[in-house]
Amino acid sequence: MPKNQFQRMIFALITVIITVHAFVLYNIYVVNGSLLMSSNHTDSVLDAVNKQGGIYMFGSYFPIWLVVIVEFVCAYTLEVTAGSPLSFRIAAKHFDPRKTNPLIFETVIIAATVAIMCPAMSLIASVIYYPFYMGFDIIRLLCSWFKLVCCNLPFAFFSQLLFIQPLVRKIFRLLFNRKKSQSLEINPAIQTAE
Repeated sequence: MPKNQFQRMIFALITVIITVHAFVLYNIYVVNGSLLMSSNHTDSVLDAVNKQGGIYMFGSYFPIWLVVIVEFVCAYTLEVTAGSPLSFRIAAKHFDPRKTNPLIFETVIIAATVAIMCPAMSLIASVIYYPFYMGFDIIRLLCSWFKLVCCNLPFAFFSQLLFIQPLVRKIFRLLFNRKKSQSLEINPAIQTAE
C-alpha cells in the first residue's frame, strides 16, 4: 500500500474523507435521530435538523457542511500525527510485516487504528458538541465521552473492516497504479528494467 510519506498522507486523506461523512451521518441519524425528531416534533431527522437551525456545535447551531469540515480537520490531524503511526507500530510489535499474511497484518492495523481513533475522536466530539449553555461539568463530559465511545466503537470497527478500508484501498490502488502505468508508457526503459 503506501510506500512513502506522500502516499501515506493521501491514504489518510481518502480514509478520513469517507470516515467523517459516515460518522457524521451515523451520529446524526442513528445515535441522535430519535432525540432530534422528538425534540423538534418532526417525522424526519433532516426536517428536525433544519427546524432547529443546524447541528449543535460549540454552543451554537451550524450547518451540516461546517460540522463535516470541523470534524475532518480534527480527524485528519489526529490520523496523520497519531492514528497511522501508532497503529503500524502496534501491529509491527506483535506481527512481523514480512512474515505475516498481508490480510492479517492489515486487519491488525485497522483494529489498532480504531482502538486509537475512536476514543480520541469521541473525546473531541464530546467537547465540540458539549451543551455549554448548561455550564461545564467534567462528569457530564466524561459520561458523554463514554456514551459516544460505546455507540461509535462497534460501528467504527465493522465499517472500517468491512466497508471503508476495502474501498479506500481500491481507490488508492486506482490512483497510484494509474500513475505507475502512465510512467511506464512515458518511459519504456522502465518497463524493461522491471
